Amino acid sequence: MKLVIAPSAKDDLKEIKEYISVELSNPIAATNVVKRIINSYKALKDIPEIGIPLDRKINVETSFRFIISGNYLVFYKISNDAVEIHRILYKGRNYIRVLFPEEYNDIRENFE
Repeated sequence: MKLVIAPSAKDDLKEIKEYISVELSNPIAATNVVKRIINSYKALKDIPEIGIPLDRKINVETSFRFIISGNYLVFYKISNDAVEIHRILYKGRNYIRVLFPEEYNDIRENFE
């Protein structure tokens, strides 16, 4: 399968690297974290179903799946011939609000 990285996921990786490098003053760790995330999602080319369907965690029908890479969640979808990486978010972040901004209030009510 082909691996497609959305611009939003590329931006997420840049932000993660910058935050760890600058805010935490640890550029070596930043590089290692980003490499670990990339290696994690590269494995999806061979076994795309390895991720957890997001609709098992939230009460909303969605084709998003996710894998955990350290402190980060990699959200992706599987199409006919590709794995599409959409977002890479810190696990403590409100990923529901990020992934479903317009439906957030309805989802939150079903989730609680």
